[in-house]
Amino acid sequence: MVVLMKGLLKDFLSLFYPQLCLACKNEAVQSGQINCIACEYALQKMELASYTEQENLVTGKFWGRVPIKYGAALYPFTKEGRTQKLIHELKYKGQKEVGILLGKRLGRKLKEVTYFRNIDFIVPVPLHPKKLKIRGYNQAALIAEGLSESMEIPYLSNGLIRTIHSKSQTKKTREERFKNVSDVFQVSDNLLLEGKHILLVDDVLTTGATIESCALQLLQLPNTTVSVAVIGVVVDA
Repeated sequence: MVVLMKGLLKDFLSLFYPQLCLACKNEAVQSGQINCIACEYALQKMELASYTEQENLVTGKFWGRVPIKYGAALYPFTKEGRTQKLIHELKYKGQKEVGILLGKRLGRKLKEVTYFRNIDFIVPVPLHPKKLKIRGYNQAALIAEGLSESMEIPYLSNGLIRTIHSKSQTKKTREERFKNVSDVFQVSDNLLLEGKHILLVDDVLTTGATIESCALQLLQLPNTTVSVAVIGVVVDA
């Protein structure tokens, strides 16, 4: 009864204070949705098919540096594009449902691909406890939660821990990004992850510096394999 009343109240309030599309901020959306019909259609057209290929935009970021088994991204990430706006809402506006929803969407795609069916654990790129306290949540963990639900594979929210609080990567050069995250991650349970195929998850893949640093820690474990899944991939970085 309480849940029903809350739902009715939400629908009533939406008549006077409609929720706007998180991608365009112009059109109202239906209850339970985050995008208007136009933006949803545009996002569907943007979906990358490269996750069906073993060599693609994601794995290409790591060639010659770290052996990533498979890679997948849901959308291309461009400045001021719809993907960037959704990720901004997730990271900085407290719209946690965006992470779970996009994670589920990517997970449904990956479940159709044969070589993503042997994943043992899903592990998000971690935040340092200081940043986690400020933001209140880890956006990569929310994406991992959605992936876990769609793929029916367990996720470990603390499979990796961040031991050093480094500055934001946003305005750094490629070289500065790699230096900024060198040796800042640590595996929380070596025995649990040893010999497993790990799907490492983050929101956006730019140069690959952060994910590479995480992967290098995981790959120190005997017979461990790492694949990567992100919501957005920057094509020209």
